[in-house]
Order: sequence, then C-alpha cells, then structure tokens
Amino acid sequence: MTDQQYSRLAAEHLPGDLAQRWTALLRPCLRLRRAVDGELIVAALGGNPELPAGVGWPQWPGRGPLSFVASVRCAALPREGLAEQFPQEGTLLFFLFDGQVDEDVIVSADDPETWAGAQVVYVPENTPVLPAEAPPELDAFARVELTADMEQSAPDLWLPQARQALLGDTRHWPHPRETPAELKPFVRAFGRLRTRIGHQIGGHAVPVQGPVEYDIANAALGGLHAWGEQPLDQEAERWVVLAQFASDSDAKMAWGDGGTLYWLIRPEDLAALRFDQARLTVQG
Repeated sequence: MTDQQYSRLAAEHLPGDLAQRWTALLRPCLRLRRAVDGELIVAALGGNPELPAGVGWPQWPGRGPLSFVASVRCAALPREGLAEQFPQEGTLLFFLFDGQVDEDVIVSADDPETWAGAQVVYVPENTPVLPAEAPPELDAFARVELTADMEQSAPDLWLPQARQALLGDTRHWPHPRETPAELKPFVRAFGRLRTRIGHQIGGHAVPVQGPVEYDIANAALGGLHAWGEQPLDQEAERWVVLAQFASDSDAKMAWGDGGTLYWLIRPEDLAALRFDQARLTVQG
C-alpha cells in the first residue's frame, strides 16, 4: 500500500487548483530498508557482488578498482513503484571509486574525467555469474539485505515543474519572506516531511543540498548556464533518479560527512538498458 503522505499534505495545505497541479507531479518510488525475518530481499548494500563469468572487477583506468556499493534484483521489485522504463528483470550492480585507493581523488558530476569512477553494471537475467572477491586494496562494505516499501515521492520545490505548479511560472522559488501567504503553511509542512533521506529506487530524489537534477544537468551542459536559465531547467527535467544510497552505519558506509549517492539517468537510456549513461552526484 502506497503511503499517500504528499497527497494528504497537498489536500491539507493547498487550494484546490494548486493541490491538483501539485499532486499530478507525484511519482511512486521504492524506499529500501533493512529486511527483517521473512521479508522479501530485493537489494543489498555491500558484501561481494556476483559478476558474469569473464567480466572483471570494474576499474577506473589509471586509478584503480571501484568499491562495490549495492545490488538490486529488478524482478523482485514491486512494479507499481517503478517507472515503466525500469527493467523488469536482471540485476543492477553499483560501484564507486570511494577514496580507499586514493583519498585525494573524488568523483564529481562536474568533471567528465572522473565519470569512470562511478559505474552501474547491468547483469541480464539467467546470466551465469560467479561470486567476486574485492581486490586486495579494497575493504568490502558489510552486507545489509534490503526490502522495499512503496511510497509517494515529490519533486524538490526548486525544480521547474514544481515552481510551475505552485507559482504559475518557472521563476526562482522566492525567499521565505517573499513566499505567497497561501503557500507558507505548505512550504513549512513540506520541509518537515522531507527529513528522511535513506535508500531509494526511482521516483523523485530526496536531496541533501538542493535538486540533484541540477547537478547532473549543469554537468551535461558543460556548466555554461546559470541557475534559472531555460536550457538548464529543460535539461534538469530530462533526468530521473535511478537509485539513491545514503550513508549507512550497518553497512559501514559513509559518503563524505553523512552524505548520499544519487545515480540519475535519462528515461530513454533507462529503457534501452544503457546504464553506462547513468551519472552520479554526491551530496552531503
């Protein structure tokens, strides 16, 4: 059963026409949490991946091996929580150059030369696989098995589609002192609701420091456009969340200062299984 938290928020705090426009933007997502006895395991943090026979451990050429972050079993995920383009079978493996080999080198959405440090490997269903041990220079993260709950997700208020729905245009979201009076209760309630980041598949991201779509859009456009310019807004709308993985004490994962990893992809690349086109941004 989907948690309708954002629909309730809109019904309680927005006039009818705004509530309708806002709820039209909501997307289902799958929130991942530690599985307890008997629950279906759909994903796992850390541990050792299973790689296809003959496929080597992912590397950043010239830098070294990537750490294994998570695996996601696509066929085990509740379909009603996913976009139609999301694969119905196979396994997604997420890897990151996380500083274990060289703490002075970081993966940045803004620097194309670092993009090889974040990789998503898709393993088709029924592919023969073998357990792969982490290279000796890496310490594997502790394995944490995850199950999924379907929830509503909402766009960040700074995104163009949210500004259009709530303000009637795509001008900058106003300073809190300039927020229209009828929106202030909604904005405050929205902020209180968006306190849990966590692990997630699909839907709208829960950012740490503002819309992750702008991080990726700015990089895709070569950093040529300022915040609020139409080309940047349009590019931001072309990207969707593939997965987000927060820092996790059970898995002994810490991304910066308690940050979160966000992998985004364009829907057409997701539908075509072009996961080499997924891009990572880190906030924290």
